[in-house]
Amino acid sequence: MGQAIVSVRMPHWELLTLFTLCGVAMLAYAEFPEAARLPSQPSLPDPLRMLSGERVSTKQQWFDKRRPELKELFQFYMYGYLPPAPKNIEYRVEYENGREFGGKATLKEIRIPLGPPDAPQMHLLLVVPNHRQGPAPVFLGLNFSGNHSLVNDPGVRLPTSWMENRGPGVKDHRATDAGRGAQLGVWAIEQVIDRGYAVATIYYGEIVPDHPGVAEGIREYFRRQGQKAGPHDWGAIAAWAWGLQRAVDFLQTNPEIDKTRIAVVGHSRLGKTALLAGAFDERIALVIPHQAGCGGTAPSRGKVGESVKQINDHFPHWFNDTFKEFNDRPDRLPFDQHCLVALVAPRPVLLTNAVEDTWANPQGQFEVLQAADPVYRFLGAGGLEAKTMPEPGRLLNSTLGYFIRPGKHSMGKEDWSVFLAFADKHLRMPAAAK
Repeated sequence: MGQAIVSVRMPHWELLTLFTLCGVAMLAYAEFPEAARLPSQPSLPDPLRMLSGERVSTKQQWFDKRRPELKELFQFYMYGYLPPAPKNIEYRVEYENGREFGGKATLKEIRIPLGPPDAPQMHLLLVVPNHRQGPAPVFLGLNFSGNHSLVNDPGVRLPTSWMENRGPGVKDHRATDAGRGAQLGVWAIEQVIDRGYAVATIYYGEIVPDHPGVAEGIREYFRRQGQKAGPHDWGAIAAWAWGLQRAVDFLQTNPEIDKTRIAVVGHSRLGKTALLAGAFDERIALVIPHQAGCGGTAPSRGKVGESVKQINDHFPHWFNDTFKEFNDRPDRLPFDQHCLVALVAPRPVLLTNAVEDTWANPQGQFEVLQAADPVYRFLGAGGLEAKTMPEPGRLLNSTLGYFIRPGKHSMGKEDWSVFLAFADKHLRMPAAAK
């Protein structure tokens, strides 16, 4: 099908400057002590107790004081600071096929610049059901292997950014036609379309490469503009989350999408990303971090699976440099991952796991939900409706949801069936759309 060009403009772009970034960060420097000066807290910290020691007593105090404080703490000590959104962005539909999946859906690929013309760009694959009543709810997330790998459509572009090609003797780190349709089962787009949802996804390497030695992407662009790397500079997970937020910017402008029903989903490191994006962006209505583990949905203080030291040693580019100061003392963190889940409140969160994926600490993730529950209850949003982990194969479908299945670290059609069941309830999908 021929190329279709459409553009949507937003207000005037103002380039992020070093002064702006440091101005935000310097406020935090004056408030928070160095890691070595923080007291040890072996148990998960109370999410309703502020750094001053005062306990949150009203909903307004949570939203006006504690929630902003937790966002600052996570950026200062762990993920790094996310810059403001770019402005004056022109979105362009670069490919469209109205007969995807035998005519059931319309597929578009939209170019989303991440700043001025010389800034990096990402490409959103958007698939919307044709037979629907009104705007469609949408699952949004990042993918590991390129948009071209998720559908059998030769018109979807090959990403030109760096790509991790796992295989013996592989030297070419750019996508090839051999990968087209190779991951059809991972995102199960046709299954999602059949349930009345749209799907929006981006290859994560277009935002920043998942490699500490590859100088591409949005962080490298900002550094070329004068931003100097520092101990609180954003890591790759924060950059990927920022990219998801830029996709939300676009979805908010698209009349085909119900902007009040945006669900964000991600697997493994991209599950960590999905949780951070949902915690920091209240436009996201529902969050599903799948097998997200350490640095995402498992407690940093956990004794099972991957540790803070191991994740920082193996993936030094994921978090800021300050987080490495907690390698041997995660008990000094003034928060844990239950506080990140609590930042999503009162919106629903589903943590999904696999029995054999002990590296992601499934039991610890259930404990994270237990520790976030008081915030949800405090806000009158329900919470975790169980005191023990459900048996494998049974969805705990409360506002704080949990699911564990047999098997290993992966994402596929079975997982999507669970994601859809959770979204059907909490996004209130009508029976006719199921």
